[in-house]
Amino acid sequence: MRFVVEATCGRARAGRLFTSHGEIPTPTFMPVGTQAAVKALTSDQVAGTGARVVLANAFHCMLRPGADLIERAGGLHAFMRWPHAILTDSGGFQVFSLADLRRITDDGVWFKSPIDGSRHFLGPKESMGIQNQLGADFIMAFDECVRLPSTPELVRRAVDRTTRWAEICKAAHARDDQALFGIVQGGTDPHERARSAEALVALEFPGYAIGGLSVGESRTDMDRTLEFTVPLLPEAKPRYLMGVGTPEDLLSAIGSGIDMFDCVNPTRMARHGTVWTTGGRIHVTNARFREDASPIDATCDCATCRHYDLRYLHHLARAGEYLSHTLLSIHNIRFLVRVAEKARQDILAGTFAGGRPVDPFEGGPALAGVPGAQAEAGARGTIART
Repeated sequence: MRFVVEATCGRARAGRLFTSHGEIPTPTFMPVGTQAAVKALTSDQVAGTGARVVLANAFHCMLRPGADLIERAGGLHAFMRWPHAILTDSGGFQVFSLADLRRITDDGVWFKSPIDGSRHFLGPKESMGIQNQLGADFIMAFDECVRLPSTPELVRRAVDRTTRWAEICKAAHARDDQALFGIVQGGTDPHERARSAEALVALEFPGYAIGGLSVGESRTDMDRTLEFTVPLLPEAKPRYLMGVGTPEDLLSAIGSGIDMFDCVNPTRMARHGTVWTTGGRIHVTNARFREDASPIDATCDCATCRHYDLRYLHHLARAGEYLSHTLLSIHNIRFLVRVAEKARQDILAGTFAGGRPVDPFEGGPALAGVPGAQAEAGARGTIART
């Protein structure tokens, strides 16, 4: 992997990531394919949204179908039929989310499979072995994430473990064609974030992720945490904000200097009939769309908006047709990809305004002031990663 910063506008950066599976303009949004599939979409449909990186999860792939099987199939790229770049999460967040099924030690985590109850151990060496087998372009160090709010002692302990595990991950990582990212933890505590960043930067990872956000903290706390954490990371290396994905969150984090994002929000919202538009969030099941011959968003160039109207999407969603999941997911993923693309254009032009009060496409009313903004704000307190 090679990363080049092409332009800056304030703290915001436009760059390019070069991988063996293609070039990635940044900022970039990465759809989540937790179990080696972006829900309801083929690889061709995902590529059609403009996405050039997808995320798969080492934890879920380990449990089913198994890293050995995927390795025999030629790795994730061949297994998924995805020709572009892939990022795998280490499994640390998934272990965190299994609070009732796991026991954390300094060596790693013992947990029961949520699939069949079988007992497993996952630690930094195991995570590296699995991710080396899966063969993604970007892989993550094994980390400990704490739910927020949390006690200072739990946050401090998680930073200490994350640092020790990062050292073990770097020593155990066995492939030169994969870029291993360290993950900065520390909750919303500036001291702990600084302590975590300092230790990981000293290990000289090719890139750095900011974890432990979108786990219950307020939007204000997330913004504040990014403001003091991002400057602690090397300017010449990519920065990845894990598990964050609403239009407002992307714009704010890009303004703080973040380059990469992932989130399940686009496909999760689609399964509930909800989509983003430049006028705010809408629910296609609402009765007012029953005879609406308009596309979801007249400004959108996604395949759904080019070929289907709201009255048809309303029918599909109300009838429970799986095709609605596909078509709405295509729109939502393309929407966030477009947010990143437009931000990149503005950074290159020196006109990126940064922060939340920016309409990502039209330069009109602030996203925070249009219909649906309150729904976006309310979603901020939910856990977005899977």
